[in-house]
Formats: sequence, C-alpha cells, structure tokens
Amino acid sequence: MAEFPGDGWLSEETKDSTDRLSKQRVWVVDPLDGTIEFIRGIPEFVVSVALTIDREPVVGVIYNPLTKEMFSAMTGSASRLNGNEIHCSANSELHEATVYVSRSETKSGLWKPYENVFKMLIVSGSIANKLVHTAANHSDLTISLRPKNEWDICAADLIVRNAGGVLINRNLNPIRYNSENPFIPNGLIAGPPQLLEKVKPLFKI
Repeated sequence: MAEFPGDGWLSEETKDSTDRLSKQRVWVVDPLDGTIEFIRGIPEFVVSVALTIDREPVVGVIYNPLTKEMFSAMTGSASRLNGNEIHCSANSELHEATVYVSRSETKSGLWKPYENVFKMLIVSGSIANKLVHTAANHSDLTISLRPKNEWDICAADLIVRNAGGVLINRNLNPIRYNSENPFIPNGLIAGPPQLLEKVKPLFKI
C-alpha cells in the first residue's frame, strides 16, 4: 500500500483496524478464496481484489491462477473475462435455472428441500469463483445459505452488477462494504433480476 498511503485496507489475511472506517477509499482483498479447493488441487480457487469508495465497489478483479481466467469490472464499464465482455443469463424460469451451490452446504443436506425447484444444482468451491461464473452466464444463479465475509464477495459483486446482475443478502438488501463488522450472516443470492424476483420468496430470512 506504499503507492496509496491514505487508503484503508480490509483483508482476511491481515489484522483488521478500525482506521479503515474513516477512509473514503478502502481496498478489500482476499488472497485466496477457496482454501479447501486449493489444498485439494481443484481449480476453483481465486485471488480477489476490490477497491471501494464510500463503501461501494468501483474496481473488481478476480483471477484463477490454474485456469488463467481473469474477471474484471470497474464503474461505468462492462464486466469482462480475459478481455471479453460478459453478461448474466437471460433465463427467467426457475425450473430451467442452474444454480451454483457450496460443497459444504450440499454435504450438510441444506439443499435437499430445493433439489426439485431448479433444473440443476452445480456444486462448486469458492464463493467468489461461483459469482463471477454466474456473471459470465455459466450458471443462472449463485446462492449461499451460510455466512460470508465482505472480502469473499466485494470484487465479485461489482462484476455481477456490471454484467447485468444483482447481488443481495438473504434479507433482500444490497451489501455495503467497509462495515464495522464485515460479516454477512445469512448468505446471499446473485443472478439476473428477473430470476431474483422469483427466487427471493424461497430464500428470504
């Protein structure tokens, strides 16, 4: 951070400081999202870097070092995958929707009640990785039923938004970043707005 000495910093791998709360510009970084996948050599882990201004992401970059996929977005521009513009799904039917879900949530049986709601549940690692692949229309939705942290999703949030999607918590509210407690307790829902309107009643807390 020597290049930006006035900026704040929020990351999973460094001790948090309340100094960031007084900063207009804050970097939100996860050096490794998808630790279990990294350990097992599953190519579903990423590096996530976001810059927020006044608690909103304005730059987001996510990189998968195994697949060489670089997802990026900045305020006022389209989301991109390795330089090519990406967009969320145009699907509007839940029974035709594919959904990225967590391995741990699936193993715990949390997704049993929803198996017949969607066309397919795709088990995958790293919430950031799932979100950006939803932005690229590799699935229709990403849904998490368990808590997340701001560094898990901040960069991916902007990439989803700029691909025409929406990311909300399960109280159905958008997420503001650089919070005093950077914790999203109830999970999240992300995808194109026409599908979110149909899926909200199923997953609202």
